[in-house]
Amino acid sequence: MLTNVKLKPKPMTLFYQTNTWSSQSQPDENQIELWNHIADKANWRIVQLQNGYYQTEYQDIRNEKKWKDVTRRETMEAAETSIDKTIEHYEKKVEFINGPKVVKTFK
Repeated sequence: MLTNVKLKPKPMTLFYQTNTWSSQSQPDENQIELWNHIADKANWRIVQLQNGYYQTEYQDIRNEKKWKDVTRRETMEAAETSIDKTIEHYEKKVEFINGPKVVKTFK
């Protein structure tokens, strides 16, 4: 057991100063284009594999003939749910590109 150890608390403001929106790396145009592409359900498909599982894939943004595999699921319903959750995730990323949004104000 340690005794007589004095820990210096770090100021809370340091966290906020180093983790503000402006200090985070901002996505470039290519990244934003990919996020918008993935957020469009028309760019997705589900294929059945030889083992009976279902694979979710999105169309390559640069080549319409290529597809990028994302997940494998046991049922078609689980595969579609996976696509829907992925789309929801990327829609949020696109929504927050311009910074945090105000969700509540006080008077």
